[in-house]
Amino acid sequence: MITLTHVTKRFPGGHEALRDVSFSVKSGELVTVVGRSGAGKTTLLKLMSAIELPSTGNVVVSGQNTKALRPAAVPYLRRKFGMVFQDYKLLFDRNALDNVLLPLHIVGLDGRDAVRRGRAALDKVGLLSREKAMPVTLSGGEQQRLCIARAVVNRPAVLLADEPTGNLDEAYAREIVELFRSFHQVGTTVVISTHDRAVQERLAGRTLTLVDGALTDSAHG
Repeated sequence: MITLTHVTKRFPGGHEALRDVSFSVKSGELVTVVGRSGAGKTTLLKLMSAIELPSTGNVVVSGQNTKALRPAAVPYLRRKFGMVFQDYKLLFDRNALDNVLLPLHIVGLDGRDAVRRGRAALDKVGLLSREKAMPVTLSGGEQQRLCIARAVVNRPAVLLADEPTGNLDEAYAREIVELFRSFHQVGTTVVISTHDRAVQERLAGRTLTLVDGALTDSAHG
């Protein structure tokens, strides 16, 4: 489903975030990307979802080379992905339900069907009773679950999560891990980056290890 072939990502100033990385993710697979801060995990997820393009090498998603896409085609490719960011990226002037509805409005879905799907996504993450709550009134764990609801409301084929437990205590982290496992169990392809080996062990699946931008290991849990 997603294949990276000899991918290097170089940023202005010469910093190489990734070096000669090659691997594939199959449809329905659960993959954990582990590595220290600065190892290249965030850059890797951005390359997979065409937020960034490789400096050299190729990223192919469902048969489409991201470097060959016309700019107008990129948003359509990104609809395959649900993204969960470490810093949440919530809209703090909108309530929980309105935050979840945003991706649906972007693709032109409004009205009762959008609200029904938004509430179903909130229900999946245990936040239906908080649909009118403003994000600032939610705990860290609840804010992260809200991000996950927003990421899955469009029923993406692939769920990408960048350090989704990084700001959470152990109890909340376990809840978030179980949420990702539940989405994987119903067929969603899930790729999660983490520096926390405990998270990787709970997720099981396949592990990719990044060290200073280089892929050093690919193993099944």
